[in-house]
Amino acid sequence: MKIAICHNLAAPLPLRGEACDRIAEQGAAAEAAAVAAALTTVGHQPAIVPFGADPAVFLEQLNAVGAELIINLCEGLWGDSHLELHAAALLELTGLPVTGSDPLCLGLTQDKLRTKELLLANRLPSPRYLVARCGEPLPAELELRYPLIVKPRSEDASHGITDASVVDDFPALHAQVNYIHRIYRQDALVEEFISGREINAAILGNDLEAVVLPLSEIRFDPALLRPIVSYAGKWLEDSPAYQGTMPVCPADLAETDAAAVRAVALAAFRVMGCRDYARVDIRLHDGIPWILEVNANPDISPEAGLARSAAAFGLDYPALIGRIIDAALRRMETLHAA
Repeated sequence: MKIAICHNLAAPLPLRGEACDRIAEQGAAAEAAAVAAALTTVGHQPAIVPFGADPAVFLEQLNAVGAELIINLCEGLWGDSHLELHAAALLELTGLPVTGSDPLCLGLTQDKLRTKELLLANRLPSPRYLVARCGEPLPAELELRYPLIVKPRSEDASHGITDASVVDDFPALHAQVNYIHRIYRQDALVEEFISGREINAAILGNDLEAVVLPLSEIRFDPALLRPIVSYAGKWLEDSPAYQGTMPVCPADLAETDAAAVRAVALAAFRVMGCRDYARVDIRLHDGIPWILEVNANPDISPEAGLARSAAAFGLDYPALIGRIIDAALRRMETLHAA
């Protein structure tokens, strides 16, 4: 099968945020190369089609491939992560099977406020929160309990998350909210910080075939100032945060806790309308699996968390990519049959 692997090129500078945020965007090219290598080993004909600054050039290159299926690895467009859903929409308009979640899902899950509203409306556990909107003062009296964590409302890949994101008092909260407003130019989401074990639940498939892969735990070195997956902990390999953030898969959990995590993760996957694969990040505290994030477009490179969970499930890397392709093809078959 001729398969186009589409990923976003890294712009010279991100549209918002810190200059180092570009490192996360650069990883898309290596992810695409790994997927292409896996497809080649099982007899497919992959072609990598990078999406740069000009959509017309991208579409011309994509059409020249003659693809029968598209693997969508785009996490934004030319330095603007908010255009992730637009890239997916453009690919959907080709009429070809496209792997991964649809534009609506990608837009909703990137907006942390909308995600929380949907989760809470469906009675799924998510930390108490407030939204600190740009240009508006923080309320003098908070109904939330410290410590709190401050995040950009509409970013992923841990952009804007540092040790300073966890705050213990109002002056620190005020400073971090101002940082998000000034550097990331968007609202800040302020949540009660949940202590406990951090669990990643990777999900593969659709509808009744969707399965939660073996759970993975992020273990934090006690020497770290804050037990969080910061931007440095995820992307800056020479940093103490990266060295002190260690994944363990499968996680050593009591079956009652594991079952609760799986049930909540699968429910979040379905509520948000995820397709083919996704990852739900959870903090387990006193038996309650609190949902931190729903990542509808997680990294699927060989060293990433989803591939790690798939390996624990018995799927090597080419088999994982094959399962994702099969899920997308079955979706299209069901749609056409209807």
